Amino acid sequence: MTERWTNRGRGASSTRGGRGGSSNRVASAHSGDKTERPKKENILDLSKYMDKQITVKFSGGREVRGTLKGYDALMNLVLENVDETVRDENGNESTRSLGLVVARGTLLVVITPVDGSGPIENPFAQPEAA
Repeated sequence: MTERWTNRGRGASSTRGGRGGSSNRVASAHSGDKTERPKKENILDLSKYMDKQITVKFSGGREVRGTLKGYDALMNLVLENVDETVRDENGNESTRSLGLVVARGTLLVVITPVDGSGPIENPFAQPEAA
């Protein structure tokens, strides 16, 4: 009677092709295929901003300023001496110190260097008619 229940459990391979699959399955394109893929390059070259002050804006509205200490291919950033600028609904600004921060790349919206950037006039603004 015990033989009747063998290989009937969850995950057991059976002739019906259950969760364990069938032994006569055709190999998929991903199994054992060790072709070399070209390495993905970053959209931005952040190496020129290493050890320099940058401002980062995140989705959700947060904004921080700190020194770029590292990054990876997924645009995750390591920032040191970080200060976050917090704005309330009235437009009042306050800053708080965060220290060392690891910023997740999927949340980044804008990365700008602090040095070499400043406000410019809007080139798309229409001149006002008098």
